[in-house]
Amino acid sequence: MGTDLMRKGSSSQPFASSAVQWLLDLTGPMPDVVVAYSGGLDSTVLAHMLVKQRRRLGALRLAHVDHGLQSASSHWSEQCRRQAKAWRVPFVALRASISNQRGLSLEATARDARYALLAGVLRPGEFLLTAQHRDDQIETVLLQLLRGAGVPGLAAMPRRAPFAQGTLVRPLIDLTRRDLEQYADFHGLTWIDDPTNAADRFDRNYLRLQVIPKLSERWRGAGSAISRTAMHMAEAAKLLDAHASKDLVTTMDGDGLNAAALRRLPAPRRRNALRLFIARRGVAVPPTTKLFEISGAMLAARQDAQPEVRWPGAAILRRSGRLVLEVRDTEDSTPVSVLKSWRWQEQRKCGLNDRGDQLELIDDVEGPIDLDKLPALLHPRPRGGGEKLRPGVRARTQSLKKLLQAAKLTVEERARLPLLFAGEGPKGRLIAAGDRWIDASVHATVKSRRRARLEWKRGRGS
Repeated sequence: MGTDLMRKGSSSQPFASSAVQWLLDLTGPMPDVVVAYSGGLDSTVLAHMLVKQRRRLGALRLAHVDHGLQSASSHWSEQCRRQAKAWRVPFVALRASISNQRGLSLEATARDARYALLAGVLRPGEFLLTAQHRDDQIETVLLQLLRGAGVPGLAAMPRRAPFAQGTLVRPLIDLTRRDLEQYADFHGLTWIDDPTNAADRFDRNYLRLQVIPKLSERWRGAGSAISRTAMHMAEAAKLLDAHASKDLVTTMDGDGLNAAALRRLPAPRRRNALRLFIARRGVAVPPTTKLFEISGAMLAARQDAQPEVRWPGAAILRRSGRLVLEVRDTEDSTPVSVLKSWRWQEQRKCGLNDRGDQLELIDDVEGPIDLDKLPALLHPRPRGGGEKLRPGVRARTQSLKKLLQAAKLTVEERARLPLLFAGEGPKGRLIAAGDRWIDASVHATVKSRRRARLEWKRGRGS
């Protein structure tokens, strides 16, 4: 799908049709889709295209995340709700709770929170559509380059990737912001202008406002060239993964890696295999320094040594000639301290710990919980390992561990996530994981008379 579609014309309806056809080529016919709808230009254009071509889709929903970082954010959320109502499209409003993470920018923290919330509402087999376009791709490549990223990082944002219980697709990735502006002008669309987009203290904004215009002024084809680089890197990343898969066949030892077999590989192949081994477990690949430590000093350590390399969310240990990956909530594995059982019919708020964390049960006619199915006594507990949950009436039972990995929750969120059980002790049945996943046993249906939703609030003592 090329940008010439916008410039040909007298009508942008063929443009919308072509965009949706490109989407269907990736998803198959009649997909169930959720649009990540911020209300800005990009997501407004994407949502409008899909509304115009709705007969070619299955279910269509809009999901809006209120990051709560600006005073006008609740007004924007309501504006998005009104637009969805005008389009007659189901709308989901989500509220993020964002705290500064050590070593992470506010942009990264907000992005992680947004995707975690979107993962929580995605149903099995659904497609999450985000509105990133070619200009966003260019910014991402430059950011990754400045961070010293390798081939996977320079591949930037893929057109399609597995996500939570479904798939993430970026239908506008080959279009420019100018194309989207022309489409919006043609249809008389209105959208929200976030004033922080003009603040060049944020890295991405600085590139867009200061750096990229200078590059384009000096090299007119800079945008297209950088976009092609991302495409070439994506192809190279696939080839590297294919090589790594072959090396893992010869180095895997149960659920770990055979240290001697891994040591026999040349150093670049060794690191390449380690990257894929770690990525397959759903955790972030460690920084380059840590990866060199694992592939070098750890493998070279004496036979009776038991070295360990940690990074946020995981650790690799060498034990009995094997490298074993452990997924951890924090580097210190500090548990959540839960204080009491909860009789929700008497008190709708449940305090969880001395940091001020709490769960609140809120009446909501569209809420996912059927109050008539909810046990009268609930037991909040932290994660202990091995918990399972069926996150939807049509979903299969899944381990909480896999749900957390797919949702890409931050290390802090994993560590503090409260669980609600029906029944005490090891025989207790998991009912809810924070406000993200509700078990099918208490899930509301169209026949439910009393419905509610959970809201997990983190205290000021974070």
